[in-house]
Amino acid sequence: MPPEKSAYALARYSRSADSIRQSVDWVRTHNSQQFLESFYFQYGHQSIADLGHTVLCFEGISELAASEIEDEVLWDGQAKSSRYQDFSKSGFISPPELTGEGLATYQAAGNALLAAYKEIHGKMDVWLREQLPKPDEMKPDAYGRNIAARAFDVARYLLFWGVPTNVGQVTSIRTLEKQIRRFLVSEFAEVRELGQEVAEACAATPECLWSETEAEPLAPTLARHADPDQYLQQSNADLSLWASQNFSAQPEFVPRVDLLRPSDTLTEIAATLLYPVCDYPFRTIYETVREWSEARRSEVLDVALQSRGRRDDMLRGFRGGQYCYDMLIDIGAYRDMHRHRRCHQYRQAYSGKNGYDVPAQLIQAGAEPAYRAAMDAALETMQRLPNPARQYLLPFGARSRFLFKMDFAEAEYISRVRSGVKGHFSYREIAWEMKLRLEEQEPELGRLIQATPPWIEDPLKR
Repeated sequence: MPPEKSAYALARYSRSADSIRQSVDWVRTHNSQQFLESFYFQYGHQSIADLGHTVLCFEGISELAASEIEDEVLWDGQAKSSRYQDFSKSGFISPPELTGEGLATYQAAGNALLAAYKEIHGKMDVWLREQLPKPDEMKPDAYGRNIAARAFDVARYLLFWGVPTNVGQVTSIRTLEKQIRRFLVSEFAEVRELGQEVAEACAATPECLWSETEAEPLAPTLARHADPDQYLQQSNADLSLWASQNFSAQPEFVPRVDLLRPSDTLTEIAATLLYPVCDYPFRTIYETVREWSEARRSEVLDVALQSRGRRDDMLRGFRGGQYCYDMLIDIGAYRDMHRHRRCHQYRQAYSGKNGYDVPAQLIQAGAEPAYRAAMDAALETMQRLPNPARQYLLPFGARSRFLFKMDFAEAEYISRVRSGVKGHFSYREIAWEMKLRLEEQEPELGRLIQATPPWIEDPLKR
C-alpha cells in the first residue's frame, strides 16, 4: 500500500471496531489525503504519520550529504561502505556553491587526495600480505577480501566529504517530513536541492513499482506541506548571535573522549544548545554555564525558543541525557559512530583546524610521508576555499568535535559492539575509551561492559 493509505488504514483500525481487512477495504474507497489534511496537518495528530513508511534511495550524493541525510534519531538505512569498495575511480562531488577559480582549486585538491588514496592502498596491501600470510585453511578469495578491507581501513583516511556514495533509507512519513524540512534550510546547497527532490518524489509515482495495477504517489499530502524548517534555521542564527555576544571561556585540555555526568538539567540543556554554535569542548561550556546565574542560563533557553511556531518540536538540545561523551575524533570514525540512533548527537562545524590522525599501520608500512603530504595539502587548500563549500574537502582522517548523549544501556552497547575485533581500529579505540571513562566515574557499572581492548586483534576476521 502507498504509505499515506497505510497510515490511514491503521489509524482507522485503532479508532473503530472493524478488523484490519475491513479497514483496508474502507480506505480503498475513501480519500486518504483528505483524512491526513484534517487529522495530521490541521489537528496535529502526528503519530498517525508514524504508521506509513517509505523507502527512498539517494544515488550519486556526497558523503557530506549522506551524513546529513542520516542525522535522524528515528532512521533506518544503509550507505555505501568505504571498507569494501575502491573509491579511487569514483571521482567526487563538487559543491554547487563553487565556481571559477575556487572550483578549479577544489577539484585539483580532490584529485590529489584520490591519487594519494590509491597509492596508500597499494602500499598497505603489499605490507599486509607480508605481515599476514594466508592461512592454509583460508580460501584465496576470502583472504584477498580480508586484506583489501584492512588496506581500505587505512587508505580511507584520505577520502573526503566530497566523494560520492549511495544511501537507502526506510522511514515513517512523519520522519520524512521532518527530514525534508531540515534539508530545505541546510547551509549546503546540495542538501537543500535534495530536500526539494524528495518532496517532488513524494508527489510522483514511485520509481520502482511492485504492482503495475496501483500506480499512486507515495505521499502527496506530505509533499504539499513539507515547507522549510524556519524555526531550526532561525533558532540557530539566534543562538549563534547570542553566543558571539555573551559567551567566552578559557581554553582547557580535555581527553579525546571526555565523559561528563551533568548534575543540573538547566545547565546541561543550556550548554547543549550552545555547543553547536561554539568551538569549545562541552566540559568547558558546561562548567562556564554552571557559574552563571539561573536567569542567564534561562536566557539561553528563551533565545532558542523565541522563534518557535505552533507546529515546531523543541530543538534536540532540550533532550536530556545521563552520559555526555564529548569526542574529538576522525571523520571516518564518526561516520561509523553516527549510525547509533538510540542517543542524541550534536556536532560542531567542520573547520579542518583540529589536526588529523595517523594510523600506526601506515607508519609501520613506511607510507607516512606520502600520507602527511596529502593531508597537509588538502587542509591548507581547504582554508583557502569559501565556507560552507570548503567542508567538502575535509578528509576522513581529519578530526572534528562531536557530542553524544546517551543512557547507560546505549553506552554499554556501543562500547561492547564497536570495540570488537571485526571493527575499524579507530572506532575500536574510541569504544574502549568510552568504557574506561565510564568505569572511572561509575566502577560498578563500568565493570559490566564486556568491551574488547584494542590490543586484542584478529586482522583476518571480518
